[in-house]
Amino acid sequence: MLPDRALFDYEVIKYAVMLKIPHFIGVFSRDKLPQRLKNQESAVVNLDTEIGTGTHWVAYKKIGKQVLSTGTSFGALQFDFYIARSTIGEIVKETCTILWMVLQPKEMPEPSTERWVEIANTFYDKTNFPNCLGAIDGKHIRCKGPNNSDSLYFNYKKYFSIVLMAIADANLCFIAIDVGAYGKEGDSNVFKESCFGKKLYSNQLKLPELANLPNTNEHPQPFVFIGDEAFALHSNLLRPYPGRGLNDTKRVFNYRLSRARRTVEFEPDFVDEIIKSCCVLHNFVRRRDGFNNEDTETNMLDDIEVRGTGARTQGTEVRDYFAKYFMGPGSVPFQFQKI
Repeated sequence: MLPDRALFDYEVIKYAVMLKIPHFIGVFSRDKLPQRLKNQESAVVNLDTEIGTGTHWVAYKKIGKQVLSTGTSFGALQFDFYIARSTIGEIVKETCTILWMVLQPKEMPEPSTERWVEIANTFYDKTNFPNCLGAIDGKHIRCKGPNNSDSLYFNYKKYFSIVLMAIADANLCFIAIDVGAYGKEGDSNVFKESCFGKKLYSNQLKLPELANLPNTNEHPQPFVFIGDEAFALHSNLLRPYPGRGLNDTKRVFNYRLSRARRTVEFEPDFVDEIIKSCCVLHNFVRRRDGFNNEDTETNMLDDIEVRGTGARTQGTEVRDYFAKYFMGPGSVPFQFQKI
């Protein structure tokens, strides 16, 4: 029987041994965590540093490729811990907020120009798509419809949601996220109105200068992000060619872009904090567990609605150049088997 009080580190370890918790490796502060996870392990982690006072403890368990956690409803927790549901809600919200505040500067910092170049190099090594800085996608996160919200949060899938807009690198880590757009939003306006989108369109992202594509010596091209048909074409944001009956050049481009893109019940004001903490914890785990692209092409979230968006002339020229490049010096042997 565990004592009804806070435990010291050595006591947590002692009780873990007594309870025969499998693969328990210890108690850590966030700055003393092992750099890589074992195939099977569990531990208790404090989000403070070793010299801090030590608050906000979390636990994790890893089995193979899965990092597991368990949860239950606030209603059940109030009977387990004799704490009011409102208090539990405040605890969860505060924990998520602190997770974001502590981990975001390290796990999801704003990239420098040098960092953008590193991301692009990794994208090319893993997907054969040059000058690519990230894959953009938007997903609906189900939430409880707030009172007096009318249809703001009601999406085309007929449920209440908010939109998570995310930019991911080739290692499937989040580069940047935007959380909280109304579920009814279904086109590139979500991205345009996000902090990241505004910085992109106003040239404030510290993107690298134009660069020649591999195996070419002229016509330097901009560094680009890639998205699906929901996004408006731009010189720094490419999307597939629309329509049917496309020629081989356009079909190959769509395949190559799609291949590179394969890397991505609460109140809405509450769920924002939960989503942000989940995203930053995702980066935290992936960077310590190693990068593996298996089982990454499926998800349980709904795409944002695709609506018609106009193409910009400059973006069309960039896309056409990439399309021709993929048919020439940038071609790969297997691409024609995929279209």
